[in-house]
Amino acid sequence: MGARVLFQNDWQRVLEDVLAQPFYEALRTFLKEEYRQYTVYPKMHDLYRALHLTGFSETRVIILGQDPYHGPGQAHGLSFSVPDGVPLPPSLKNIFIELSADLGIDEPSSGNLTGWAKQGVLLLNTILSVRAGQPGSHRGHGWETFTDTIIARLGARREPLVFILWGRYALSKRPLIDTSRHLVIASAHPSPLSAHRGFFGSRPFSRANAFLLQHGLSPIDWGKTT
Repeated sequence: MGARVLFQNDWQRVLEDVLAQPFYEALRTFLKEEYRQYTVYPKMHDLYRALHLTGFSETRVIILGQDPYHGPGQAHGLSFSVPDGVPLPPSLKNIFIELSADLGIDEPSSGNLTGWAKQGVLLLNTILSVRAGQPGSHRGHGWETFTDTIIARLGARREPLVFILWGRYALSKRPLIDTSRHLVIASAHPSPLSAHRGFFGSRPFSRANAFLLQHGLSPIDWGKTT
């Protein structure tokens, strides 16, 4: 994987101790072999894209995903997001349907959510890599320890945050969050299998902005995706 990752923001300080731990060295070794032997998504330079785009102190909202899209050209390091020109995956299509119902925003022309990330929405998957065509293939190799630490350190922050947890797996991270200080918006996952069981109608975008405004923080312009 080359040199140890360097974050061009305050994640470097926040995660410095984590990057020196044995589990992280083991994860790096595992990833070197995976990228050498298999097709792995996202591309190596996009593994930490969410953290590079959204600093620790800049984060206002966290949208937690599971692992990256495992189809060609889809994953680019942001949960639920795809690059410009890539057809919308079903979950993202449903996210945009709910965005329109919640805030009256027309469906964005692109599934690229970089604009959210640049406004302080941390689009974090709990597992940051996957073999092509094999969802969940990089579970249990250290990513969970890495991202649990990120969630816990955000969850311990003094400034109020919004955690958006979609689906059972994301909801399992709730114990890492100080819910007396932060807002947790939890619902079913936006996938076609579960969206009609509580995701549609959950109004996460307006609820997140109402909380931010209540605490004197700027709302997210959810219509500005790129």
